[in-house]
Amino acid sequence: MRHQPLVIGNWKMNLDYVEALHLGQQIGVMLKNKPVEHVDIVLAPPFVDIRSVTSIVESEKIPVEVAAQHVNANENGAHTGEVSVSMLKRLNVTWVLVGHSERRSMYAMDDATVSATLRHALRGGLRVVLCVGEALEIREADDQDEFVRTQLVSALKGIDARFHELLSVAYEPIWAIGTGRTATSEQVASMTAHIRNVLSSLGVDAARVLYGGSVNTENAATIVREGLVDGFLVGGASLKAESFLSIVQSCDDCYDGKR
Repeated sequence: MRHQPLVIGNWKMNLDYVEALHLGQQIGVMLKNKPVEHVDIVLAPPFVDIRSVTSIVESEKIPVEVAAQHVNANENGAHTGEVSVSMLKRLNVTWVLVGHSERRSMYAMDDATVSATLRHALRGGLRVVLCVGEALEIREADDQDEFVRTQLVSALKGIDARFHELLSVAYEPIWAIGTGRTATSEQVASMTAHIRNVLSSLGVDAARVLYGGSVNTENAATIVREGLVDGFLVGGASLKAESFLSIVQSCDDCYDGKR
């Protein structure tokens, strides 16, 4: 591994605030009983759960950080249903996902909007996870490398070097999200290398490259070892403390040389 691993649990539109509190407390107890030494852990709850989660993280000193699943590219104004960087920071949110495939496909978040949102979040001091990845038809046409390159260049070209340390990239093949279908280790390794090459060409060498797409307790160790990723963006498996922390442990073991 090039960097200390990063594992993010994306709860998506799941768990009300009571369920979020319960899951956060479970994660805290399990991490206290079995500390993780080499992994940065981030939880990304729905907006309505953020205050609950940040409160228990702070009060119980749980070794995780909190992310938002989305943020608006504007700081305030007539943007009904949206939230701003300053609102998130007031809640002690330190991370944000930008350009998740579901935001792109369901809510018309195009490359220009992704770029504007990413830049605004970085200027506001948030750590950003830029999500990129191709649909099945693009993969079947063998155009995935150029597609992902275009997404990366559009979002990152011209980013000031002082923001580079705040950036991570998550490769999430759309055809593997919530489908139970996972990219092979060879596919993940190939795309991870491609992303790193593109990042290097843009001068963004410090970014961690994560994988997201039906990651679970059974495949995490193999993907992190053979796919050469720096961690995971976890969906469904992050909704249970046991499965989420099993994935975290796979990264911790790999970094520690146990695998």
